Amino acid sequence: MSALTLPEDDWIRGISIKQPWTTAILTGAKTIENRPRPWKPGWVLLHASQQIDRPALRLPLVARTIRDQRLSTGAVVGIARITGCHQDPEGSPPCSPWAHPGSWHVELADVQELPLPVPARGQLGPWKPAPDLLDQVFQQLPGFRP
Repeated sequence: MSALTLPEDDWIRGISIKQPWTTAILTGAKTIENRPRPWKPGWVLLHASQQIDRPALRLPLVARTIRDQRLSTGAVVGIARITGCHQDPEGSPPCSPWAHPGSWHVELADVQELPLPVPARGQLGPWKPAPDLLDQVFQQLPGFRP
């Protein structure tokens, strides 16, 4: 699939996430990403940041989820669709074991891991991927249809 067959305009963004959280999303176990502000529904490239959240590697939930998985950094490693974004009502139990109180919970679905990571620079907040990056990503997902 080439960029010529993809929709025009702003239909996809990038989201940069530290490891091991990105890998937990790729396994399908982590369907909530915690953010300080809400995100709009739509498709996102899953970018594993350069930094690794080392204390998170010792959390039992994370360790069980990412066992035997590679922790690529500085690369787009998959795609996902944001289906919604919410905050848990004050005093209620978290919507997921991955949800942090007080954060916006970005709901992720349709996660697809890339066979090979695509090196890329991410950034804080939603970012617009360059056309050549999209070409490299979607060459690896020939069956993808937005």
